[in-house]
This record gives sequence, C-alpha cells and structure tokens, in this order.
Amino acid sequence: MPIAFADRVIQRTRALGHPLCVGIDPHLAALPDLFRTGSMAPGDAATAAAVERFCIALLDRLAGKIAVVKPQSAFFEQLGPGGIVVLARVIEAAQNRDLIVILDAKRGDIGSTAEGYAAAFLRKDAPMRAEALTVNPWLGLETLDPYFEAAAESGAGVFTLVKTSNPGSGDFQDREFSGSSLYLHLADALAARAGLLAGRETGWSGVGAVVGATKPEQAREVREHLPHGLFLVPGYGYQGGGAADAVAGFVPGPDGRLEGGVVSSSRGVSFPAEAASAGSASEWEAAVDRALDDAIADLTKAVEG
Repeated sequence: MPIAFADRVIQRTRALGHPLCVGIDPHLAALPDLFRTGSMAPGDAATAAAVERFCIALLDRLAGKIAVVKPQSAFFEQLGPGGIVVLARVIEAAQNRDLIVILDAKRGDIGSTAEGYAAAFLRKDAPMRAEALTVNPWLGLETLDPYFEAAAESGAGVFTLVKTSNPGSGDFQDREFSGSSLYLHLADALAARAGLLAGRETGWSGVGAVVGATKPEQAREVREHLPHGLFLVPGYGYQGGGAADAVAGFVPGPDGRLEGGVVSSSRGVSFPAEAASAGSASEWEAAVDRALDDAIADLTKAVEG
C-alpha cells in the first residue's frame, strides 16, 4: 500500500521545520529576460521551451529546501499542446528532485468527466500523475467521489476549494444556510470523508481544503469543522497574507510547532523584483535564493510561535 499523501507532507514539513509550498506559475509577462526567446507569444514553440527552462531552473533552487510545489495548470494550458507537454515534464522533474507535487487545476465536473480528470492526474497509471489535485465542489458532493477513489488507490491527496482568498469568495461561500455559512457545511461534509485518505503515521488526512491566507478567522472556523484535513493556503506574500494569518488554521504538532498543511507562495518566490533584471544566471539564482530563504524564515518563525 502506498504511503498516504498526508503522511508524506507532514513528515517532510516536520523535518524541514516550515510549511512553505512554492507555486510554479510561469506568467509570460513576468518571465525574466534571461529566459525569454522568440516572440514569447503563447502559441510559439519557443515560448514553451522558454517556460520549461525557467521552471526547471526554479525547481533546482527549490530542491531540498521545501517539501511541496504547486504548478498552476492554466499557465501551461495557455501555451497549447506544447504547454501540456511542458507541464508533464515539470511534474516529472519536480518528483525526480524529491518534491511533492500538488497540481492546481481546480477541476470540477460530473460523472465520467470527473473520472477522466481523476484518471489523468491521480491514478497510479495517470499520464500526468501528481501527488494531489485541487478540485471545485460546487457541482455537488458526488462529483468529488471519483477523485477520492483515485487518490485512495494511488496514495494521493485532494484539496477542495472551501474558503478562498479572492475578494468575491463571499458571494456564495459565506451565504448562510441552516444557521451556518455554506463553506462550513462543506467543511463538515469533507470531515465525514476524511477517513478515506487518512494517514496511518500522522493522523492527518489527504481530504484537504483550500483556505486562503487572507481569511484567518475563517481558517480557524474551518479547522474546527475539519480537524484532520490538510490545508492548502494560498494568498501568502504577494497577495497580501502574512505568515501568522497563513498558519491561523494550523495546530500544535508533537514537537510543539504548528502544522496542518502547506502555505503557498508563487510570485513572491518565483518572481522577486531583483530577479527580473538579472543579467546572468548566477544573479537570478541569488535573487530567487534570497526570496526563498526570506519566505522560509518568515514561516518558520510563524509555526514556532
């Protein structure tokens, strides 16, 4: 039986002493001149090659320093067929560097379509198999079952959008229903399924939740309703969430440090201001390393209380 996703994440973050996850979001406009080639138009084959070089170089900076990376599928899909090939290569390259991959694709559909997404990304023989996938639950709870089934087979995780950090998240997620906010009803439903992807070593579950770093009070509420599910926390750093807010839904672990998921930083680490004007590979590497070290130190302090 494969080691459960939640056990792998928690054991790695405990060993490293911090929960930083770095988003692999290759914004074409932000790609440093050092990596740019050709027209940089999305459909240009040279653009896909440039994105691949950038992503692999970034993975080399991250290896050994963090537990998890989170490629955003949209930035690869926009490149067309070549981008899908690059995404598959980036996933494989990350795993070859002993990095756990959460694919941020936010898939959500019914029946056989959900099964197709699960087969593409989560099953043991998936052609672009990631260790976890983000999913959208708003078509109904039964649409999540194919992901949970595939994840149970392969030892993967599933992160469901619960309380997101975007300004419009309250339009529906905060609506009151039967005396409670809709996102808390969803957290309750996920808690009832936590045993499907429970880790035997740590007690944490890969039935996880996406909970934004800009919503610390709501994160604490979600943790009360989903006590064992891992959190994927976007919105830290560039998007305005501070380290203390980002770990608001974490709880003390055996060593006293806060744990319970990973905190994602994308542009703050991948595209620091100093890296944009780097004239050489060594200058770019140094700029990324400084941004990475700063984020690690910030989150290490936050989980140590």
